[in-house]
Amino acid sequence: MFTSVLMIEKPLTPADVEFVTTLHGDDPVSFVVLMQPRGSKDRLLRAIDDIALGELEQAGQERDEPEGRAALEPAEQALTHSVAALQAAGSQARGHVVQRRPLEVLRGVVEETRADEVIVLTAPHFVEEFFHRDWASQARHKVGVPVLKLFSHAVDEDQTTAGG
Repeated sequence: MFTSVLMIEKPLTPADVEFVTTLHGDDPVSFVVLMQPRGSKDRLLRAIDDIALGELEQAGQERDEPEGRAALEPAEQALTHSVAALQAAGSQARGHVVQRRPLEVLRGVVEETRADEVIVLTAPHFVEEFFHRDWASQARHKVGVPVLKLFSHAVDEDQTTAGG
């Protein structure tokens, strides 16, 4: 069985689940999902990324995002949703919310599970990527397995409100 450590920052969309579960064709895949709650130190970077993507309204809403302990419950719900979606797609999956030092936790999980790869599934983070401070860039120097960076699929609001 192929083992992937999947680092996420938002709940997986159906398109994300299909994407990561089909990366290796028909080979069975086991996932360990690491979910990191959003933090206040990232607020400015998230706003800059929103502006760079032309999402001005979203940039103004960054201050309303839960942070610290308030972000823990939404992160746990996102993790539960994501693990269940991977399992429903036929993959083995388990997960952890990571509150501190995500890259150290990642390295430990890769070693413990003898993972074959790391998949970092995030929204674009232009500032962090430019300075190589994003998870994927940093993880490449911390783990001894391939690190694949993928961009998560946004949920189309028309699809979530449509009746079928």
